[in-house]
Amino acid sequence: MSTNTIPITKHGAELLKEELTRLKHVERPAVINAIAEARAQGDLSENAEYDAAKEKQAFIEGRIKELETKLSAAQIIDPALLEVEGRVVFGATVELEDLDDGKKMSYQIVGDDEADIAANKISISSPIARALIGKEEGDVVTVQAPAGAREVEILSVRYI
Repeated sequence: MSTNTIPITKHGAELLKEELTRLKHVERPAVINAIAEARAQGDLSENAEYDAAKEKQAFIEGRIKELETKLSAAQIIDPALLEVEGRVVFGATVELEDLDDGKKMSYQIVGDDEADIAANKISISSPIARALIGKEEGDVVTVQAPAGAREVEILSVRYI
């Protein structure tokens, strides 16, 4: 993988494309209409609606550009198509057991833009993901957590 590509799961890329489509075909036309309506009210120097609409337009255009850049640099990875024989790789869903307290947890390793701890999706650049990459089912791994080093056992690795 070259340094100018950004790994992203197939699902993550679909979410970015949906947001881009919504911004281009719903949000952008709505803000253009809001600007036109505000202009029709006359004096723009004291028109709060006009200022707010122009500010929103700048945000939308910036986000569209950001999404287009990310998608053009994206290396889309479908975990279901990986042939890595039980190794932890980008896109894998890993079930772990904390050997200190017996607590079980499951995480999918995703790109930075997709990370959502509430949905059990951790960034490839997080300490736990970096510790797990390349390991296999049954391996015991030391993970640097904010509370200190923790030992976890990899119970299963799935590609879904």
